[in-house]
Amino acid sequence: MSTSEIKGWGHELHVVTYNIHKGFSQFNRRMMVHELRERLRGLNPDIVFLQEVQGLHLEHAENHADWPSNPQHEFLAEDVWPASAYGRNMIYDHGHHGNAILSRFPILQSHNQDVTHLQFEKRGLLHCQIELPAGPALHCVCVHLSLFGYSRRKQLQALGDYLESSIDPQAPLIIAGDFNDWRNRAGDEIVSRLGLREALSCSKGLPVRSFPAIMPMFRLDRIYLRGFNIHETCVHHGQPWAAISDHAALSAHLTRHGY
Repeated sequence: MSTSEIKGWGHELHVVTYNIHKGFSQFNRRMMVHELRERLRGLNPDIVFLQEVQGLHLEHAENHADWPSNPQHEFLAEDVWPASAYGRNMIYDHGHHGNAILSRFPILQSHNQDVTHLQFEKRGLLHCQIELPAGPALHCVCVHLSLFGYSRRKQLQALGDYLESSIDPQAPLIIAGDFNDWRNRAGDEIVSRLGLREALSCSKGLPVRSFPAIMPMFRLDRIYLRGFNIHETCVHHGQPWAAISDHAALSAHLTRHGY
């Protein structure tokens, strides 16, 4: 689909980030990928940043009659988001999982940057350059950082190094995902370095709580921006979201600077 075929784009952009827990509810009690697809379509975002996306799982395919035949990012994107990219990070005998970006707009190029620090905890940064109907291309990075503080710091340094060396410092940029940053230190590393602002924060200026989805207590998920105005944000938690994943979904409605 060309940008000229995208109707009604008024320089507004709706983005969502969601750790989908490989398509299973909290504690892996139920397979929820079909309900997940309907909820994402109900939000109707332009660009979706997904973490813990199951690219392949042979055992789930055998044990669940309605397990999608396509990789999860393709199943979720079908007929709604014509462009998608997947970054495979964790690989095991029966499959693999990683990050994904779904887009209504063309993805010009994608790259999965390995930022693994601990070999038992494979991590990557999925970077996509997306063609919007007007203005310069948008750079999107989907992240899922380490559970360990020292590793997160190394990964954030690697993120800054990678973006400083690969994109224009004034280019519009969105970095979103699961930062696992309950100590609220991620911003110190990347906000000032890359000229970002956080899209969702509470009255005290801290990131919003997003985990667990039933009653969020920890500030794990983020959307960082450069080159955008923020108009409306939401944390999608409680029911029915808590039945789908252990994380809440975050959404932000944006407009480009100068448009």
